[in-house]
Amino acid sequence: MPAKITRELFDQVILPVYAPAQFIPVKGQGSRVWDQNGEEYIDFAGGIAVNALGHCNPRLVKALHEQSEKLWHVSNVFTNEPALNLAQKLIDNTFADRVFFANSGAEANEAAFKLARYYAAQRYSPYKSKIIAFYQSFHGRTFFTVSVGGQAKYSDGFGPKPADIIHVPFNDLDAVKAVIDDHTCAIVLEPVQGEGGLTSATPEFLQGVRKLCDEYKTLLVFDEVQCGMGRTGSLYTYQQYGVTPDILTSAKALGGGFPISAMLTTNDIASVMHPGVHGTTYGGNPLACAVACEAFDIINSPEVLEGVQNRRALFIEQLEEINDKFKLFRQYRGKGLLLGAELQPEYHNKARDFLNAATESQVMILNAGPNVLRFTPSLLITEDEIKEGMRRLTKAVEKVVNA
Repeated sequence: MPAKITRELFDQVILPVYAPAQFIPVKGQGSRVWDQNGEEYIDFAGGIAVNALGHCNPRLVKALHEQSEKLWHVSNVFTNEPALNLAQKLIDNTFADRVFFANSGAEANEAAFKLARYYAAQRYSPYKSKIIAFYQSFHGRTFFTVSVGGQAKYSDGFGPKPADIIHVPFNDLDAVKAVIDDHTCAIVLEPVQGEGGLTSATPEFLQGVRKLCDEYKTLLVFDEVQCGMGRTGSLYTYQQYGVTPDILTSAKALGGGFPISAMLTTNDIASVMHPGVHGTTYGGNPLACAVACEAFDIINSPEVLEGVQNRRALFIEQLEEINDKFKLFRQYRGKGLLLGAELQPEYHNKARDFLNAATESQVMILNAGPNVLRFTPSLLITEDEIKEGMRRLTKAVEKVVNA
């Protein structure tokens, strides 16, 4: 007999690297989710900024269904129409000339970092391999990407780390100037640090970093895995700064819930690559690319992108009502619907407590570190869903504050 599907089964059969909520979601529609008992939840988490168009968006379901009856997978021994279609959309709407498809943000970043080092070695010197990254950054869970990420807790304990990676404080241009040299191949950053507390880069910092990269013949790599694809109110966040990277990575919302990622770059940088230097079996598969094409068309529309700031304003208005009652938040961080609410010092290290209480009150939220509540809902979430979710969050906050 098949095992009964319960939360307890997770603890028996899944590698213990996660601590999921006690309920199991079984159905989603828009910004609402239902569990095994039929209880309804408002989703302010969006699968960690993945479900940018909500659950089971009808246009994505239709695209997936139609492609599922045509072609699922052929590998990269062959190309396919949806992959070429998606690549062209990305190129037409960004700085990029070339695209590489993978399956996750970590894989896109792995490709980006490998490309940066390979380009430097081919064009300049094999000793031009230093990567400058930033404390509190997060770039994925492969050994290379977790080493570039600026949080040792994710990379310690796995043996010798990839070498020639240096970390400095975010938004500190002088710190970058102190370590950059002719051996630096890349500076890697998130325009808005996701897991690191939703800290946004300042315009002066990004402009200064771009200038340093040009001066030292260093590639500027933007990780827009979380902050890209409409999340901050423009297709990609770099477009708000007037600073163009040399390489950009995209994932999460790119497929609207279907696993896919992309690395974008220029013809010049791509020209050092040749068949066999890098690859992936599943990257660019027709199912993922067909869904991502539809997601791209929906997200890259004026009504969706312009609606992000209106929804952010309503979120902050509702959070301020909570703040008036409980004096909980110190400031709001991030951009658009990559929104962080930093807790007052007396509630530091309690972000997870508020997350758990919110789940009990049937609203799904996230944290970004121990001191920031994170909200990454669907870009299409309705005003009524925001207000209902905030009513539930108010009850959760009251439980924690009065505990």
